[in-house]
Amino acid sequence: MKNRLRLAGALGIVAIASAFGLQRVQGDSKPADPAAREPNQNWSQWGGSPSRNNTPVGHDIPTEWNVGQFDYKTGAWDSTEAQNIKWVAKLGSQSYGNPIVHNGKIFVGTNNGGEWLKRFKPGTDLGVVLCFDVKDGKFLWQHSTPKHPAGRVYDWPLQGICSSPYADGERVWVVTNMGEVRCLDTEGFYDGENDGPFASEDPVNSQEADVVWNFDMMKELGISQHNMCACSLTAVGDTLFVCTSNGVDVEHNDSPAPDAPSFVAMDKNTGKVLWTDNSPGLNIHHGQWSSPAYGEFNGQKQVIFGGGDGYVYAFDPAGDGAGKSKLLWKFDANPKDAKLELMGKGTRNDIISTPVIYNGMVYVATGQDPEHGEGVGTLWCINPANKGGDVSKELAYNAADPKTPIAHKRVQAVVKQEGDFTRPNPNSAMVWEYVGQDVDGDGKLSFEEQMHRTISTPAIKDDVLYIPDFSGLLHCLDAKTGKRHWTYDMLSACWGSPMIVEDKVYVGDEDGEVSVFKHSADPSVAMKEQDGEMVPAYAANPMGASVYGTPIVAGNVLYINNQTHLFAISPGGK
Repeated sequence: MKNRLRLAGALGIVAIASAFGLQRVQGDSKPADPAAREPNQNWSQWGGSPSRNNTPVGHDIPTEWNVGQFDYKTGAWDSTEAQNIKWVAKLGSQSYGNPIVHNGKIFVGTNNGGEWLKRFKPGTDLGVVLCFDVKDGKFLWQHSTPKHPAGRVYDWPLQGICSSPYADGERVWVVTNMGEVRCLDTEGFYDGENDGPFASEDPVNSQEADVVWNFDMMKELGISQHNMCACSLTAVGDTLFVCTSNGVDVEHNDSPAPDAPSFVAMDKNTGKVLWTDNSPGLNIHHGQWSSPAYGEFNGQKQVIFGGGDGYVYAFDPAGDGAGKSKLLWKFDANPKDAKLELMGKGTRNDIISTPVIYNGMVYVATGQDPEHGEGVGTLWCINPANKGGDVSKELAYNAADPKTPIAHKRVQAVVKQEGDFTRPNPNSAMVWEYVGQDVDGDGKLSFEEQMHRTISTPAIKDDVLYIPDFSGLLHCLDAKTGKRHWTYDMLSACWGSPMIVEDKVYVGDEDGEVSVFKHSADPSVAMKEQDGEMVPAYAANPMGASVYGTPIVAGNVLYINNQTHLFAISPGGK
């Protein structure tokens, strides 16, 4: 049973929001293209496209289900009480990666707790990508990556593969726990071919992955990943974009490889590096676990990365033509007086969530490693069109030379005792920032009124934005203005991100529930009153274990993975 200590505050916020006369969303401002209403059959990367906005198309997607019971010693599924469950597939013991669906197959990252391959001794720790048939959840093949011998400084035990794969045609790409970018054949060895140039798989059989090529970023680029290498890849044309996870040393003081790249563009067919960038350099706070997005703004193509120094970076996808990056703009997502302290005690944040592109704007939120606990965060809306250079909200100066901006500093950008100060940036691309909203007008932000650290990515539809934070609040905002419509306290940390499909919003939490809200700016529509409490309009569905991933829809089926199992959910599914 969830703790309801913060219920009174949440109810008060709902009541106040209703009093402001917020109206229900009536739908798109323009008539939808009939073709766009056809359910997408594939969801081939995190967020479905390089814009990363998790809004698939589906019809009559279930809002309630029952996952049945499991024997957690054997993993056996008892479907006696299950409802709307088409099939269940066993994953590992911990699953943070998100599934993708591509050409009749579903791929998901996890660890080796499922023990699908009997050649490994029970208890063998691996990073794993599993491939299943979307029709019935039949296991097809497994890609297995050993853990790094140096241990948790590079590769945290039992975390498996934490990123989502990317698929196109007959290929699927993934960043492994060992800091590799690997290209795999979607067919495995079922096609009777060992695709190359990598052809040293051992053993070769239908349950093993067929590796096409492998690029070791630690060996070839000198990166020093911190705790884990995790990037959900995206690609445009033949160019693959990667965040390397280059991070700090075991003492968390400095980066051992500041000259190693943080951002990379590669030829997705060969693994050849096209350009690299190491902009964060010595200013990396902890690790770099964000994933790139891509968009075009007033004719300028841009690939956008969240940096481990708290900056958002945009580059020309083509690079400079000589193996280096071509920076278009950068944006400091932290207040200039925010301070970095060990183990998350300070207020200076990283960017772990993935940028989202919607209607010509970039939306990105700040946060820290979940191990660091709760803290303050910020959600930004940035307009990158016709902007270049430093487009932050403010610039930092020093009294010794008040006309020239000073260089960025890792621990604290502006230290007043040293003569530092800020000025508004005339070249700022900021549209709005959201740190919370003083709804009750008492001059301060209460817990329920505040935006907290988040590793989640916004989802946006009809100019209504949803984003959960790590303190368990789901925020609903106006995407154009940043004005808050409502918040809901899930009373549990959220590691994943929301999904919007039809007129419903799905979000999972660490307590193992997936809450389903009505897609609406009006809190009295998005939620309902039940036994004196405001609850999601549809349901809060128990999943049997923590949900660290994000729901997706493909082929009119809802897919959700908890820590140990992957569920295909459809009406009347058995």
